[in-house]
Parts: sequence; C-alpha cells; structure tokens
Amino acid sequence: VKDTSSLCKKTLRCLHSFCSGCIDSFFKLKPACPICNTYHGVYTGTQPAGTMTVTRTRQHLPGYKFPPGIQGPEHPNPGMRYSSTCRTAYLPACEEGEKVLRLLSKAFNRRLIFTIGRSATTGLNNVITWNDIHHKTSMGGGPQCFGYPDPAYLFRVQEELRLKGVTEDE
Repeated sequence: VKDTSSLCKKTLRCLHSFCSGCIDSFFKLKPACPICNTYHGVYTGTQPAGTMTVTRTRQHLPGYKFPPGIQGPEHPNPGMRYSSTCRTAYLPACEEGEKVLRLLSKAFNRRLIFTIGRSATTGLNNVITWNDIHHKTSMGGGPQCFGYPDPAYLFRVQEELRLKGVTEDE
C-alpha cells in the first residue's frame, strides 16, 4: 500500500478534484477537466498561419485561406512542407448564425479550426485539415453533403466549440 498522505489534492472550479501533480501535467496538454471538459484557461491549437475573411452576401460566410508553409514543432512532422488551401463555409444570416460566426472567429484566432495531419477525404498526409469543428461547405444537400437544411447544425457546432473552450462567456 502506497502512502498518499503527502500528495496534494487540487479542486477545480467545476468541483472535480485531482492529485495536484497529475492535473498540472494534464493541463500542459489541454487545460480542461478530464471528467466534465470544463476549460480552466485558454486552449490554443496548432493551426498554421492563415487568414479568415467574412463576406456578407446571400451566398457564403466565412472563408479561410492558408499559404504553403513548413510544419512547426507543434505539428506531426516538423520541418516538412504543407501545401496551400482555401476553404469556404456557409452560415445562415440570422442572430444565431452571427453568434456562431463570432465563435468561429474566436476559435480561428486561437488556432483551433484547422490542423495539419491526414485528410479523411483524400487520405493524403501533411495537409491542412479541419480540426473537429464542423462547417457547412455546401448550401444544399443536407447533412450528408455537409450542407443545409440541417436544423441541429448551429446547436451542434456551438457544442463542438464549447468542447474546445470557445464560448461567449469569456
């Protein structure tokens, strides 16, 4: 039996408690409670340098553009090249759509929307890919074509953003 009386307990704001050393090590990877995923700090991703532009038309919102570059130490293959890419996403012109746009902008600035890895659609490695925050890349065809109509999309994407610590609260 191990004597654990000298271990310090740390209780987070979400009221979950952990060994202090263990939770400090975990927070170096992701500053979120391992039980409820409540963020305790700001999570920054590994997205390469790029730009996000917003065009307000009846056609699309927002667009992302990434020039070619070389993977940094936070990427899977530091020093290896990746190619440029452009992505267009669509949001509805309504109050909730505007809220999602603000959250996506915050996530982009925290480098959370994209990452470098293996493309699920092409199978290519060392390419810029979506990073688990779903976007509507088509205006039609429904969810199976990454488009509308999809009545639950705005709720789902806000939940995906929340799981990465992106909310309107901060």
